[in-house]
Amino acid sequence: MRRALKQRAGRRHLIALETDLLAELRALKNRVPHLAGGLVASVDGLLVAHDTHGTEPTGLAALTAAALGLAQRLADATGQGDFKESLVRGEHGYVATYAAGSVTVLTVLALPDVNVGRLHLEARRSAERVACLLDEALGPKEVG
Repeated sequence: MRRALKQRAGRRHLIALETDLLAELRALKNRVPHLAGGLVASVDGLLVAHDTHGTEPTGLAALTAAALGLAQRLADATGQGDFKESLVRGEHGYVATYAAGSVTVLTVLALPDVNVGRLHLEARRSAERVACLLDEALGPKEVG
C-alpha cells in the first residue's frame, strides 16, 4: 500500500495524506466518547496511519486483515454482499472495523461503556472520509 502511494503520489503528498488521516482519526476520537484509538490499514494488513496508544499498531493492522478476510468470506457465503463493517465485543471493550474504500479499512478500539450506535454513526462517516482522502492521494488510476 505504501509503495503504491509512493509511486502514485509524491513524498510531499504522502506526508500530507498521513497528516490528514491522523487528523481524521483524532477527530473521530473527539466525536465519540470512550473511543480509545484507531488505525487505517490496507486490506492486506499494512499500516497506513494510526492513533493507538497502548496497542501495537502493526500487529493490529495485520490482525485486522485476517479478520477482514473471514468477514468477507462469511458475508459472501451467506449472500450478504460486500463487506461493510464488523464489530467484536470483548470483556474490556470493542473492536470495530469499517470498509474505507476498496483498498483500506478503518479499525477503532472502544471502551466497554461506548455508545455503540454513536460509534457506528461516526465511524462510518470517518471511513467515507478516509476513502475520499485516499482517492485524492492516489488520483485517477492509470490504464494499461
